[in-house]
Amino acid sequence: MRWVVMGVSGSGKSSVGAALAEALGVRFLEGDDYHSPANVARMRAGVALTDEDRAEWLDRLSAEIALAAAAGEGLVLSCSALRRRYRDQLRAADPGLRFAHIHGPRELFAQRMQARPNHFMPVALLDSQLAALEPLQPDEAGLTLDARHAPTELVAQIKKAAV
Repeated sequence: MRWVVMGVSGSGKSSVGAALAEALGVRFLEGDDYHSPANVARMRAGVALTDEDRAEWLDRLSAEIALAAAAGEGLVLSCSALRRRYRDQLRAADPGLRFAHIHGPRELFAQRMQARPNHFMPVALLDSQLAALEPLQPDEAGLTLDARHAPTELVAQIKKAAV
């Protein structure tokens, strides 16, 4: 099974994704590692990415998902996957792809972002991400999780949903 752990910056998707991959015994991919240097520079400068900016990034992530699916390998990817069309693109690489959306209050996400000063994503971009976020729809395979819960609890919820 392949999962995307999604949400805005500061939601905990990387921590939960890494823990989920470990619990499932599959490879973990940090979606941020697939951004181009130009995209990282834009975000570091406080400039929100456009759909055009994200296109190459989504192509790279889709390719990784397709490779895992073709090989019959499990995979966990952390990726904001903010818009339905982004998720549709990722799902096109693997129709069985599932999403775990970590949702919560803006204040929690901002607090977490401030606690990681070396990350390229500034708190100033949080509102643009929240504005762009399109929550999972009923026809999308996955579940929505509360970011206020501990990562271990979120992993347990995802594993339970995977059955």
